Amino acid sequence: QVQLVESGGGLVQPGGSLRLSCAASGFTFSIYAMSWYRQAPGKERELVAAIPTYGGAGSAEYADSVKGRFTISRDNAKNTTYLQMNGLKPEDTATYYCHASHRYFKDYWGKGSPVTVSS
Repeated sequence: QVQLVESGGGLVQPGGSLRLSCAASGFTFSIYAMSWYRQAPGKERELVAAIPTYGGAGSAEYADSVKGRFTISRDNAKNTTYLQMNGLKPEDTATYYCHASHRYFKDYWGKGSPVTVSS
């Protein structure tokens, strides 16, 4: 059974940090590109960060709104991808979703981890 399980979300003050984790199981994690999306109330889901299968330095891509503050990474040995979020702002408040994609196979979504940035 395929699972993507996000963790690490919660309530944080502006300027604070959180690290989201996404634990994958049931598929060959290392051959999938991984990404994080977010969806704020009343808004469309948007791509936050993406990392290819090999996850090399400089290979990640970011939305302009999070560049320099967020870092995506992956550990293929642990079947896990991470999103380190620093300098959080109220506008980062959203539910964050983990996504696994492959050019030839079905893609997968996690159920989401809520993040609230508020004082």
